Amino acid sequence: MESKLSLGEFRARLIKNTEVGSLKVKLSTFRVFPVFGGTKPFYGLFDDKSFHLTLNSAVSPTIFVIKGKYKNVNNVLKVEYVVEPNSKLQLIWAEYAPVIGIIAINIFFLFFAKGLRRGSTIINLFLLIMAFYSRWKTERKRKKLEKNFVRIFEIT
Repeated sequence: MESKLSLGEFRARLIKNTEVGSLKVKLSTFRVFPVFGGTKPFYGLFDDKSFHLTLNSAVSPTIFVIKGKYKNVNNVLKVEYVVEPNSKLQLIWAEYAPVIGIIAINIFFLFFAKGLRRGSTIINLFLLIMAFYSRWKTERKRKKLEKNFVRIFEIT
């Protein structure tokens, strides 16, 4: 992909829009500040040739990371990037935890709460909605991260 920016402008926007820090700390529970989101849209590390960025929000963190490289070829800035999960375990947990919850609740109702069969229908419906919502929200966060990156760095 190509950016409309020059190499200097691209680096300046990286500096202006990125709070520098390790993604391993960002995606764990140890990073507390900023509690209500940062002033910069991205959090991560970058150097003269590559970058690793994620959204800068402690309230609604994303498990996705933009990893990429950039270089100047014939006065055109070439940007190669990939939006991928930071860890496969986080992606699996986000997508399959609601399904595991549905199975666990049904096993509980099957063996231990035989008198509450009507309640299980309502709870199953709620958990099913939550399963679809969690998958939708995960995909939405991935698209939002990529959209912000493309908009800020003017990638075509």
